[in-house]
Amino acid sequence: MRIDFNDMVPIYVQIADAIEDDILSGKLKEGDKCYSQVVISKELNINPATAAKGIRILVERDILEKVRGQAMTIKKGAVEMIKARKTNDTLSILMENLITEAKKLGISKEELLNLLSENF
Repeated sequence: MRIDFNDMVPIYVQIADAIEDDILSGKLKEGDKCYSQVVISKELNINPATAAKGIRILVERDILEKVRGQAMTIKKGAVEMIKARKTNDTLSILMENLITEAKKLGISKEELLNLLSENF
């Protein structure tokens, strides 16, 4: 797990995002146990409460669930939920910024589409 302590994004949000990235990459699979707050806090040398806050975000997003007597588990359907959220949230923001910058630079819609096609 990679966290940037100098980033403006809070550490607990970076933790949630890093776990989601591990789920999307297949490092963590649906039905697997997630990293515990103790493991995360030791690995990153942070307060366990900060790690717990990152895990709690994923519980609220319905990505993780507490199975009685076990650790937090990655829910079935987590990959699709993460993809849907990131598509709606992250890509929408990136597209808005891209279009705004393209307009500032006088790049036409066709030119922008060509640039995207060339680089995709």
